[in-house]
Amino acid sequence: MAKQSATLLKLAWFAELHKLFAKFPPSVAALLLQLCALLTALLFIRLTGISPAPLTVAVLSGLFAATLSHIAGLAFWWLLIQLLFAPALVLTLTLDIPPAFYLAAFLVMLLVYWSTFRSQVPLYLSSKKVWHTLEELLPPAEMNQSFTFMDIGSGMGGVLTHLAAKRPDGQYFGVENAPLPYFASRLRIAAGNHTNCHVFWRSLWSCDLAPYDVVFAYLSPVPMEQLWQKAKQEMRPGSLFVSNTFAVPESPPQYSITLDDMHHSTLFIWHM
Repeated sequence: MAKQSATLLKLAWFAELHKLFAKFPPSVAALLLQLCALLTALLFIRLTGISPAPLTVAVLSGLFAATLSHIAGLAFWWLLIQLLFAPALVLTLTLDIPPAFYLAAFLVMLLVYWSTFRSQVPLYLSSKKVWHTLEELLPPAEMNQSFTFMDIGSGMGGVLTHLAAKRPDGQYFGVENAPLPYFASRLRIAAGNHTNCHVFWRSLWSCDLAPYDVVFAYLSPVPMEQLWQKAKQEMRPGSLFVSNTFAVPESPPQYSITLDDMHHSTLFIWHM
């Protein structure tokens, strides 16, 4: 009886921890859990009276962080990050690297991943095989008739500039929220003189999908359900919604295309 009570108490504690950290974005939850793990490791060392090397403390902290992150319900890749973060930090500090390098690396990461901690949409770059397949999904070329294409989270502008060069009869638009990819795509468009390409620095949620014949997204699993609801509300009948790699939960596509590229990309396609 006592053993069952202890098990139930442990499960209840796990559930409460999961509920608590579910209120935070994963990046914030991971940081808080990392701090909790460090405090736990230091408390454990104090209670045992041992004097370990800094790397040993970091490994112990990483193990605690990964365990707490698992209990809190973070995704598998976060467990690996939590496990390796502190040891990697300690090992990096042993290298003779100028402080300016860390500052430069931080600024570049900030400009690339900008609001990823809120949106949970990192920078993914579509393969050229995806670009070529998208060509086949565009509306057929017709005399004196244009079409519109929107790339949600257009990154470096590779999809837009490729399609603009292959199918100049279309008008191509993109939205990108991270500063560095946005400016890189603007430079790419200007260098190629793609007058039928337009990229806007804004959130995908502020973009009205109604004007577009084809909407393409390569985001992450997190926003797909919300994006699907937005697409159903705004996109016109007869338009096409295409998602690279990430499907919509409980809303199967009309069909899909699996590609033989490095990531084994799959294009999920819905006729609206």
